[in-house]
Amino acid sequence: MDVTQLWLGVFALFLSRQKVATDSTVYVAIDRTTWGNINLLVVSFIWRKRAIPLYWKRLKKLGNSNLPTQKTVLKVALSALSDYKVVVLGDREFCSVTLARWLGEKKAYFCLRQKKSTHIQPDDENWTALGDLGLTPGTSCFFNQITVTESKGFGPVQVAGKWKRRYNGFAPEEPWFILTNLDSLDAAILAYQKRFSIEELFRDLKLGGYCLEITRVDGKRFMTIVLL
Repeated sequence: MDVTQLWLGVFALFLSRQKVATDSTVYVAIDRTTWGNINLLVVSFIWRKRAIPLYWKRLKKLGNSNLPTQKTVLKVALSALSDYKVVVLGDREFCSVTLARWLGEKKAYFCLRQKKSTHIQPDDENWTALGDLGLTPGTSCFFNQITVTESKGFGPVQVAGKWKRRYNGFAPEEPWFILTNLDSLDAAILAYQKRFSIEELFRDLKLGGYCLEITRVDGKRFMTIVLL
């Protein structure tokens, strides 16, 4: 039995039973988690502040995933959600403008967090690093129809920046910079916030829930136990 096809069939039934309207906007997060020698790349469906695993792949070595592997898992997710408007959410491991361009070609929306060293060129001005924009806690910015990265010149596209305000004397160490094809700051920030549901999923898989960290199975048996 093909584990992938089995799960995708169950997932399709889930969408039907939950009456998720076709052509509505749905969100998927791509992220990676590790424990021991396990390095698992997961695409998940965001649903009611939780993340449901949609497709996953165990990587052959530790460390970041590469672009071809990211495309492989996302192709499955986009195919399973072909009747919907999909917004793909990714942290800085998935900041590649090549990935963003590919998602755009697939008619998907994206919110991909960028490194502060990423350069943008607004309105034919000089190239500027995101980290030099001067954001401080409680401030934000939005650049519309600009070019990103001097070497690859990707655009026109949008970049949203937001540094959460100080609360009880605490503020995040740095702002979010999000590469997106959504059309407003609020849309980009609200979408990207949904990405953190996948952290809850990883906690469920590990010692906070199903304790996969203590299993010793491998290969297809490991992938099957993730499904279960």
